[in-house]
Amino acid sequence: MSSGNFLPDLSPPDVQQAAQLIQQAYSSAHAQVDQRRIQQELVEIQRRPEAWGLVVPFLEHPDPNVQFFGAHTAQVKIMRDWDSFPEENAEHLRELLLKLTSHSILTGKGKVVCRKLFVAITSLALRIAPGSPSRWPDWIVSAVNSLSSSGMPPDQLLAFLTIVAEEVETADLLGSSKMQMHQSLLDASPMVIQAVITSITRPTLILPELQSALKCFQAWIYTLRANDITPIIPLLITIMTPAPDSGFDESTFSVASDVLQEIMTRSSLAGGAGTSTLTEPLLVWLNAHGDRAGSIDGVSHSLCKLLVALGDHSTMYFASNITSLKPIPGTPYRRAYFVQKFLHLLLKYTGLSGYYGVDEEESEMTLGFWYLFQESLWSVEYEDQAEDQDGIPSLLDVKEKEQWTVVNAVYVQLVEILRRKVMWPDQRTLSYWAKDEVDRFQVYRRDVGDTLINAYYILRNDMLGYFLEDMQKRFAQPNGLQGWEEIEATLHCIMSIQEAVPLEDNLFLARLFGPDVLGRLPTSGQDRIRRTMLGLIAVYSTWFTTQTNAPTPTSTPSLLMNAISYVVAALPEPALCLPAANALRDLCDANRVALAPHIGAFAELHAGLSGIPDTEKSKVLQSIASVIQALPPEEEIPPIQAIVIPVIEKLAQALHGPSQLVDETRFIIISQLQTLSGVAKGLTRTQDSLLILDESPEERAEAERLQRARDDYSMVKVREDLFNTIRNIARYWSMDAGVSDALSDFFRSITSLPSDITLLSLPAAPIFEIVCLACQRQLTAVWLSLANMLVIQLDPPTLFSTSTLKSTPSPEALGVISTLLPILLEASLGVLGQPGAMEANPDIVQAFFGCMDTIAKHFLVGFYRLPPGALDALMQCAVTSLSLQERYSLVATCTFLETLIRRTASSDDLGDASTILIQGHGRPILRAILCGFAGVAPRSATQNLIELLSIVASKFPAETRTWMTDILFADDFIQSKASPEAKRTFVKAIIGSRSPKKTREAAQQFTLVARGLEGTSFGYASVNI
Repeated sequence: MSSGNFLPDLSPPDVQQAAQLIQQAYSSAHAQVDQRRIQQELVEIQRRPEAWGLVVPFLEHPDPNVQFFGAHTAQVKIMRDWDSFPEENAEHLRELLLKLTSHSILTGKGKVVCRKLFVAITSLALRIAPGSPSRWPDWIVSAVNSLSSSGMPPDQLLAFLTIVAEEVETADLLGSSKMQMHQSLLDASPMVIQAVITSITRPTLILPELQSALKCFQAWIYTLRANDITPIIPLLITIMTPAPDSGFDESTFSVASDVLQEIMTRSSLAGGAGTSTLTEPLLVWLNAHGDRAGSIDGVSHSLCKLLVALGDHSTMYFASNITSLKPIPGTPYRRAYFVQKFLHLLLKYTGLSGYYGVDEEESEMTLGFWYLFQESLWSVEYEDQAEDQDGIPSLLDVKEKEQWTVVNAVYVQLVEILRRKVMWPDQRTLSYWAKDEVDRFQVYRRDVGDTLINAYYILRNDMLGYFLEDMQKRFAQPNGLQGWEEIEATLHCIMSIQEAVPLEDNLFLARLFGPDVLGRLPTSGQDRIRRTMLGLIAVYSTWFTTQTNAPTPTSTPSLLMNAISYVVAALPEPALCLPAANALRDLCDANRVALAPHIGAFAELHAGLSGIPDTEKSKVLQSIASVIQALPPEEEIPPIQAIVIPVIEKLAQALHGPSQLVDETRFIIISQLQTLSGVAKGLTRTQDSLLILDESPEERAEAERLQRARDDYSMVKVREDLFNTIRNIARYWSMDAGVSDALSDFFRSITSLPSDITLLSLPAAPIFEIVCLACQRQLTAVWLSLANMLVIQLDPPTLFSTSTLKSTPSPEALGVISTLLPILLEASLGVLGQPGAMEANPDIVQAFFGCMDTIAKHFLVGFYRLPPGALDALMQCAVTSLSLQERYSLVATCTFLETLIRRTASSDDLGDASTILIQGHGRPILRAILCGFAGVAPRSATQNLIELLSIVASKFPAETRTWMTDILFADDFIQSKASPEAKRTFVKAIIGSRSPKKTREAAQQFTLVARGLEGTSFGYASVNI
């Protein structure tokens, strides 16, 4: 073996000391703290130039751990410290690594050591092979010849070729170097293919060599051309074929199947290519040997994966040839036979006996195919389409009819299978299932629902008809033999396809919600089927709007009230209360007008809510409020009073209750706030106000009618009592996380833009005051996001405005901002100004600057009416925030500063405010931006910093030129990889830029240079993050 006399020569004691350190690192006798210390020492050793001298002695050491560290050191030094390695010794290092690798393999060193040496050789090739002239031409063939001539066995040579493909594929190369290395792979491809073929066609297969050969082939699949892959396919099929006497060999079958799957998904033959060389040979093989489908073992699992991969690859082939009469060469059968046989095999896996996640793991894998198949069926072009234009058009019609007859039959079978597969076991069997098995089966049921949607697009109402007929047959069975699990599975299937069912009258759905089905479902016990039916009613709640309002036996009131009655009957039952409340809410929200005549029945429902938990009562009251909203405004007043006043009284009692009952008081406050939120949401009309607003007399009359009802003394009194109660809650309980969340939801529900106002809506200004006072007590992102929303409501779009220009804020709203903005700033800056507060609370930083941005957009002048020093404090906080590592905080800050600078510079009403702002804070902002480019800010926020720079440079070019030069060449500027020339180029590009695009390109280039990423694929690939 050659010596590394060109490498640093270390004394035996130094080598031995380093080896002992490695052995200590792998010893379990040392504490975790010692292990970390030792690992750090080893890293430091590898960083030294002398570490090159450890490679040879470590590989000759008897301890495998020391040998591995020696191989690892060779790789690390080549990858990390190559620039300091003498260029004239590169060829000597190449020869040394090849000999060390051969010697390591021939002397039986461990696989991990040999693998590391393979990686080191490839890393060296990535350094010296690219270029003109290349310092290692034909490096793959050269390395293989060298290793082979030393006696390296075939399986190790294949392992080396595997590493070569993997490392080159993931190498960080650009331009010509990348193309040159890719070409080296292409040049070596014939040798690789020949090596693989030799290993997999031996008369007696050697499993380790076979596995190495196929793993190597998989690694090269990305690179190989289609004509390189094609000769391997029949050999793989031969490997999978069972021997006549012994049957399938799982070990060889699985590795060959895995490679075929890779060919179909990741090679140049992916995406449906190679039908005659890949698809059809596999179909012929499946016809002969696919009977293993449907069993549960290792071979069957691999076969299922192969079927799924073939299905994904050849979906369009199957759709085009499902009734094709063309034969497949070499067989007596037509294409249609093989396609239908494939579908039959796939259906066997879809319908494997047992329950998914408990008895089998394969059925779920097949679900995705049926979506792709359905999509392909819609886009298929028939073979005879071009020929029939001048011939007999009916031939095409006949062919299409035949095809859809077969397709329908396939999807009918699929639906029958899936309906059976989603059925829960009986309660006794289910009691033996582990929780994760139950969870997996629930996820599987949801996934099946997506597949059923694809089936519905094929079968349409025939699918609903099948479900209804199946349930009718089961209802006809004697009591106790109906099979409620079967019926529940059918209801689940109907529920799953709701999004695909057109929103129109449907006789099958009318039967479903009529006495034939809904009227025959159990109304006590059988919680699972009742829960499913409640969910089904909820998702189909909008369907009831398609029915006529005429009082006929099959009209909406009948079907809708049937559903309402079924839902209400389940409300008192604890196990069903939640889905029942959700269903009632959805029904009432979607069918307000139809249910308004039944307001009396809902009054009775309200009177009987005592048995329903407070957690669900809010949804029931929201449902009632939805119906109330459909009444004329003046008729809404009594029912609103009946709902809201008891809640206000209960909240007032809780606030004045015994102080020792803190938990009980907290629960009452949260639950009653949730109830009020639900009522407020229910009273909000469902139509999009932006779509219905116009200047029609009807709309104006409706708005005036609503305002008269709001001005009614009884409603004014309700709102006053409500506001006073809420203000007291915020005063005493705003620091409680649960209560603050409930208040937040309530404030979002009870306030609105003018277009969405209700009888219960509260104005934004007093709520904004409550929020600012809550921020004084405890600053949270919840309160700041609420403040953001309320600022928008203080400056709403004008109703019925004929102008396209946005109106200025009202003096009243501006007065509110002038009063409350100083309070909000003092509370926020007092918290964020504490050391480490910004880093510890990125959510608060993001919400705070988001709120400031909104104020800058709607009430810009408010910043320039602040008390002396307040705006300066805000700007200093913003500049500090530009150096944060949390992306969303930094982005929010950039957005605020951009808005403030742009709108200030563009305003004619603020005088010299723009000049004062930029003279006072422009240089610190610019310095923070440039430091961010150079490495302070996360790269994901670079684009936001660029946009901020563009605004500053475009509005204040002279100042920008002076400041950029001073900042970039100052002694205290952040250390970076940018040279003085790079800095001068950057300044010149920014100042000379006439477009945001040029500014962006210059800033991106400077960022790459400053961070040392210029010339790397990682840098350029992530430049637009």
